[in-house]
This record gives sequence, C-alpha cells and structure tokens, in this order.
Amino acid sequence: MVTYLSMLEKLIFLYGEEKGKETANKLEKIINEAKVKIDCEDRLFWDEKDVFLITYADSFRDMDSRFRGNDRRSSNNRRNGNDNNGTLKTLSKFLDVHLKNVLNGVHILPFYPYSSDRGFSIIDYYQVKKEFGTWGDIEEISKKYRLMADLVLNHVSIKHDWFQRFLAGDPKYENYFIWFEEDKIPWDDLKKVIRSRVTPLVTPFETKKGRRFVWTTYSVGNFTDQVDLNYQNPEVLLEILKVILNLLEKGVRIFRLDGVSGIWKQIGTTCRHLPQTHTILKLFREIMNEVCPSAFIITETTTASFAENISYFGNNQDEAQVVYNFPLAPLILQAFYSRSSKHLTDWQRNMTQLSPKNSLFNILDIHDGINIHAVKSLLSDSEVQSIFKEVGEHGGQFSYRTGPDGQKTVKEMHVTWWSAINRKDDEPFDLQLRKFLTSRAIAMSIRGIPAIYYLSLFGRENDIAACEKTKHGRDINRTNLSFSEISEALSNRQSRDAKVFHSLLDLINLRKQFKAFHPNARQEVLSLDERIFAVLRGEGDERILALHNVSGEKVDVKFEEKNFSLEPYGFIWVEV
Repeated sequence: MVTYLSMLEKLIFLYGEEKGKETANKLEKIINEAKVKIDCEDRLFWDEKDVFLITYADSFRDMDSRFRGNDRRSSNNRRNGNDNNGTLKTLSKFLDVHLKNVLNGVHILPFYPYSSDRGFSIIDYYQVKKEFGTWGDIEEISKKYRLMADLVLNHVSIKHDWFQRFLAGDPKYENYFIWFEEDKIPWDDLKKVIRSRVTPLVTPFETKKGRRFVWTTYSVGNFTDQVDLNYQNPEVLLEILKVILNLLEKGVRIFRLDGVSGIWKQIGTTCRHLPQTHTILKLFREIMNEVCPSAFIITETTTASFAENISYFGNNQDEAQVVYNFPLAPLILQAFYSRSSKHLTDWQRNMTQLSPKNSLFNILDIHDGINIHAVKSLLSDSEVQSIFKEVGEHGGQFSYRTGPDGQKTVKEMHVTWWSAINRKDDEPFDLQLRKFLTSRAIAMSIRGIPAIYYLSLFGRENDIAACEKTKHGRDINRTNLSFSEISEALSNRQSRDAKVFHSLLDLINLRKQFKAFHPNARQEVLSLDERIFAVLRGEGDERILALHNVSGEKVDVKFEEKNFSLEPYGFIWVEV
C-alpha cells in the first residue's frame, strides 16, 4: 500500500527535497479525493480465460464510412442530442452480439479528441471524441469487459490547452514542455537520443516570447503536432496522475503506457530507460495499488531489447505487472518462413523466469505494426533481412528509425497478420486458414495473456488502397469495418469472414477450457522435431501438450510413448 513516506522518497529523488515535499503534499490530497469516487471491484489480475481484443473506437461503424458524417439526417440528430450512431455504441454492440462470453477484455485505442496519429496526438484527456460517443459509452463497456485504455504520457497535441497556453506565454505552462532557443540547442547531445523517427528531434514554434525549438520525439517531416511533456516539472507528473485517476473512475482497469521508456529526458543521455522513468512507474504502481488494487499496468517499449523490456517489471516486481511480448511475432514469422521452430524454441526455453506477479502480453498484430527491434539479438542479420524480404513479397510496408550512431534501420513492418503468414493466392484457402490458426495457437499456448487485433478476427488482408491513398504504411492494417456488412457475412457460415471468425473463436474457447493455459502455469519447451514448436503446459493431472507444425510437410512425433501425426501447418492440443 502507498504511504506518504514511500511517495516522498520517490518524489525527492525526482525533484529534490523542497519540491519533493511540496509535490508529495499535493499528491496526497489528490489521492484522498479520488478514493471517494472510485468503486473498485476485487478480482485476480488474470487467468486462462483472459483473451483481449485490440480495436479502435471507430473500427466498427453502423453505416458505410464513405457516408458517415455526410449524412444530413445524422448531422441533425447529433446537433439535437439524438446521436445513436456513436462508434463506441457500435463497438459495444459488436462485442455483445458476436463476442459475448468469448473474449472478456478489450483494449480500446485512444478515444479522446485528437489532431493526428489516429488518436495518439491528444487534445484533451478529459473528453471522449464526439464522433465516438461519451464517457457513458466507455463506462458501459467497462461494466461488461475488462477495459484497457492508453495512457499517452510522453506527449500531447499542439492543440492541447497546455501547449496553447505555452505559446501564449502563460508562465504556468512555461516548463510543461522542453524547449531551447535556437543558438542554445545542444545538437551533439541530442544525437545520442534513441527514438523511432529519422526527422529532427526539435521543432520550431513561434511563441509570444519568441521563436522556440520544442522537443518533439514523434516529429514527422518538417512539422509535428505532437510535443513532448517535461516530467522534470512536477506539475506535469501531477497532471498525468490526475488523468490516471479519472480513467479509473470511468471504469478503466488496465493502463497501456504508450512510449513510456522515453518520458524522462536528460541531456547527454539516450533518454531511454532512465532511473527517473522507473521511479515514476513505481509511483504509478503504488498509487494504483492504493486506489484500485485490481487495476494494472502494461508497458509498451518498442525500441528496446527483451531484457530492457522486462526491466519494467522492476527489480522487486514493483513497476508494471505486464509488458508487451514484442519478440513473439517476428519469431513466429521466422519459424514459418524458414519451416523451422529452432529460434522460437530456443527463445522460449531460455526466457528469463517470470514472477507469478508478472506476465507478458502476447500480441502478433497491433495498430502500429510488427516490431523487429526486440529480435535483433536473437537472429542473425541475414535472418532479419530474410524476414524483411518475405514480408515485402507479401505486400508489407516498412517504417524506419535512427539510432544514436545516425544509422537508419527498420523499426516496424506494416502488414496484416493474415498477409504476413500467407502469400496472396499462393495456397488453397483451407491451408492458409490452417497456417493462420496454428500461428495464433502458438501465441495462445505459451505463457502470457493473448490478444487479437480486430482485423485478425476475419483474417483481413493488406489494405493496399488505403496505404496508397494516405502514403502512410500503418494504414495497411487499420481498415474500418461496417457492422452490418460484417454481421451479414458472419451469418453465412460459408463466407470467408465467417470461416476465419468461427475457427478463431473455436480456438479461443478451446484454450479457455484448460487451466494449464493460465498465463503463469508451468511451461516446458520440448525438442521433438525442428519443424514442430512443442510446449508442455501445466502439471500433475492438468497437463496440455501443445504441438504446432510450422512446415508444409506432414510430421510424426513421439512424446512419452504416444505418437502424434501433424498435418501440414497443423496443430494439436491434447491432455497428457
């Protein structure tokens, strides 16, 4: 439980004794006021029944997106307060109609008013974007599903009130952002900063007090609308803690900390994984334990090795409870591309043992793309390049980052999971479906909490048209869907969408039957055949042998005097 002295110790480390004490007193008052408003249920963090859907607030729409917003009757209804077409209502309807009692958790990507970056350039943390709906819609979903929301804590939109006041010369907001005068920019030191862009780190803005160059980690081209927050100012930390408490009040119980590894900036360093950043996470964790013990944190650290990634559990398991499992997707792709599970097997066998208090978020596809950085220490350069070549031949796109040495490297591969696993029209649909399901079965059979990106529910292929229209690689994997069209397709069990959807739901329901698939259950990785990824989960009378054939060949294997035959790209889960 959080104590004043524990908070004070951390805040003094961050801000010194005088500011630390002042901030601790303010924070204690904020926490006490919030505890009265937050009604927190008592439940376990996770079990074998937890499977999450990842979706945008507007991924599912009640009408064709080409007409949404242009329909005069809909516009009139919204003005008159009769808007029944908010996309969060449609999302809720999709969940209730098609996924009720199957998936029990949902990660809704940023639903606040925003200016760009599909939600991540936030204008106001305390509002829901009007086209999406209201806080009432968020709370309604949270009553039926475990709700994860993004805490975008590194930056805000230039349209955010804090930055507008900074531009206007308001002294309160003078140090909410990191800025330099043009002749005082420490260019040599800034070259050391690790980031996921190839553009300049600082961007000029005209303010009432003159031209200032503002720190913009996520700048694009010659301009950006995302400006970094300055956590060396304790008022910024208090502002973000208020955002966390407001989300808890609205029913959010899982916080995805977006870009957390770089929130604390220290000139002359890489500005990644600094001690101050870990201290802030410890503070978040303590406060959430006090206000809502069933809530937990998931960290997203893309420009990190696996060791750096799991460092966010904390030395005493006192930071995040869960971290993103970024190596999983590229290693599964490499296994299917090479028809060998060797690297996947070695990685799982040699993985650091996790505490029962911690877990991994097993993702294959998300809104950003497939991150490659985490496997560069696990694969050779030629093996990484082979993945790039294969993804490119499958129609994928790439984005890049610049390292401290100035070298440009691939950051992400933009491709739907179906298209990543399958070459278009290269194999019969039934074989492609089997390959797709087996790849997802791997993610559901190993330790961790599985999650499914909404487009994978239907095995959607690359949206080349969208990508060509926007010239943005990530849009290849961000298609909005019509609720009515999806529902019609799912009602026909012979449709392609229905075959993928119901097969995937069957897989999820099968997983939920076995306690051996608890995220923290015992795991033993086996070497039976290089073409087979084999894992034994559970113990005693509750053991599951999970076999996954990553090759196009029929494979026979033996385990404990029992023989198993796997069809090409097939999998078997069996009690042993």
